[in-house]
Amino acid sequence: MVQAYILIQTEVGKASAVADVIAKIPGVIQAEDVTGPYDVIGRAQADTVDELGRMVVAKVQQVDGITRTLTCPIVHL
Repeated sequence: MVQAYILIQTEVGKASAVADVIAKIPGVIQAEDVTGPYDVIGRAQADTVDELGRMVVAKVQQVDGITRTLTCPIVHL
């Protein structure tokens, strides 16, 4: 199982709506509005890195109001 944080920038005033939509995507564990350089931070999981990448590109990045994402895979050192 691969998990990652997805840092999301949104259009002004869209963070709450984006977080609500992101939270409903299969594979997304949680999505929260935050302050700072990013507007929403999500945590997602998939069986492989490739599946995680496909989820981000095909589902997360297609949500209306998102301007940019940064995916940070979780590593256990």
